[in-house]
Amino acid sequence: MPTIQEMDHESTIFAYQTMLLSIYDEVFITDEICVIKSSAGQIEGLWDTQQDGLIGTSLLELEERFFTGDAVLKTLINKEESSALLTAWNNMEILVTAYPLKKEGMAGFAWGLTKVTDTLKTEIQSGGDVSKATKLSFPLIIKSKKMLEVYQTIQMVSKYPSTVLLLGESGVGKEMIARAIHELGLRKDQPFVAVNCGAIPENLLESELFGYVEGAFSGAKKEGMPGKFELANHGVLFLDEIGEMPLTLQVKLLRVLQEREVTPLGSSQSIPLDIQFIAATNQELEKMVKEGKFREDLYYRLNVVPIEIPSLKERVEEIPSLVTHFVQKYNELYGRKIRLTKEAIDLLSIYHWPGNVRQLENLIERIVVTAVKNKLNAASIRHMIPWKKDAVKATPIIEHIMPLQEAIDLVEEQLITMSMEQFKSVNLAAKVLGLTQPTMSRKYKKIREKLDNANLSPTNKRKILEEQLNKQLRSTAIVTAAAIQPDKIIQLKNDLLPNSKAYQALKKRLSNLKEQEGSIEYVYLFEYINDSTLRNLVADDTYPLEPGQLYKSSPDAIKSATAAMNGKVEVTNLYKDDYGIWKTCFAPIFDDSGTVIALVGYDYSKNYVDMEIRKIGKMLNVHI
Repeated sequence: MPTIQEMDHESTIFAYQTMLLSIYDEVFITDEICVIKSSAGQIEGLWDTQQDGLIGTSLLELEERFFTGDAVLKTLINKEESSALLTAWNNMEILVTAYPLKKEGMAGFAWGLTKVTDTLKTEIQSGGDVSKATKLSFPLIIKSKKMLEVYQTIQMVSKYPSTVLLLGESGVGKEMIARAIHELGLRKDQPFVAVNCGAIPENLLESELFGYVEGAFSGAKKEGMPGKFELANHGVLFLDEIGEMPLTLQVKLLRVLQEREVTPLGSSQSIPLDIQFIAATNQELEKMVKEGKFREDLYYRLNVVPIEIPSLKERVEEIPSLVTHFVQKYNELYGRKIRLTKEAIDLLSIYHWPGNVRQLENLIERIVVTAVKNKLNAASIRHMIPWKKDAVKATPIIEHIMPLQEAIDLVEEQLITMSMEQFKSVNLAAKVLGLTQPTMSRKYKKIREKLDNANLSPTNKRKILEEQLNKQLRSTAIVTAAAIQPDKIIQLKNDLLPNSKAYQALKKRLSNLKEQEGSIEYVYLFEYINDSTLRNLVADDTYPLEPGQLYKSSPDAIKSATAAMNGKVEVTNLYKDDYGIWKTCFAPIFDDSGTVIALVGYDYSKNYVDMEIRKIGKMLNVHI
């Protein structure tokens, strides 16, 4: 046997690799941006491709597709040795350990992946640094904040026998959530019985639920039949599509919920019940109650713990993992080896899925069954997606006329932030907006740095959002100032009386402007006297100053007025005067020679400013 000194380079690499694989189940070497350059070992059932197929793939992309968590991203940002316990799409738990490679002329990371056993999990949890994963008999894919909130709720409710009402669109996975509550709870070893209230004819539903004894009705089985209530005793009864239950049966269900006992049809003997009831619907039960289609008392009995299941378009980041799961499921079921490229998965992620997870699963089954080759790209599946152009319902940031370039910048910011909020992926958002990924990354990074930098305090975030509002207010001032006739102002300054024609015409004009805009508290024309005093010329009907009255303004307002005298339009911060707390914008009005002859001013209340800042923050996904 050769000594270490005698081993060639290849043998040395093999020895090191063998040693590493005695510690880890899978090892990756990536460059400084986490693109896989080499790998060894493979965790069976984790990826949708063989080991060689992972070379050249971004580990960030794999984390996004296959795991819940952001360990790779954190390592990339911090460039420090770290470990994290991640849950894969199939509930497999993987311990990921990262080692930055720091050597002159070399940059990157070494990654060790270990499938977590019960023994290893105990060791990990003793450190108190990672969360415990679930133990379900089926994959429950959770990669979005909304689904994580749902999961946290079902974890809590599973410990108690409280009645649960699952709400959400058709196909979002309400029965899967009901089964998760059952399996996570104290009744996991007891029956789980599901009843679709909309699939059973009305004349049969009562006997299905309550059961019957011999001779209960014509055609009844001789030995009778236990109902779903009895079959679910000590376990969980899932009443799907509860909104479809006839009113006559709603009364009887209410009695069962109240008395916790059931009497089979044709019997006088009641059976005590110990059941956790879980109901589900895709209908608005409150609206049905008002319309007399659903009993109010039953609604309140069911609505003890309501849980809203988000639609698939609200959790787009889960689509790649769902696609991977369904492809693997139907590959195993039908003995196929179909694989979708990243571009194909991106295409599926862009679609809005009105039928939610059920529609996605059905399409994946169709793809697996009908595919004529094993590797499918976006072009191969595009025709299978039922594209339909939907009107985009979004509140626009631009609600007033403004300079074109400012409008273009605002719309670009809105579209980029909207697409990132919906798709949670620079790659997908770039595809939808028709941008290259580098361009999208650069633009989005610039927006996030400005709007949602993690180091910004709430005060600074508000200032940034306030800048967006100020753009709108400046635009309003510019446009409306241009609509005021300077000759009327010259006439007014020569005859500053409330009954003059010029005064009445301008007052009417300003009052109309205020009414049209709706958001302005006061609009007025001021004459600049000096660096501390302004004079009111004319204003809308509600303005508290009289014509000709001097106004000793705040430094903020004077600064804006002085800028307007120099031809600029500026907006103040919020300031306080004798009449309230305001944000004010002044714009200049020029005569034919280009001289500023008056200032048009707009006062906005603090309530309006706060409301608009919240509105813009919500649109741009910035929380303060």
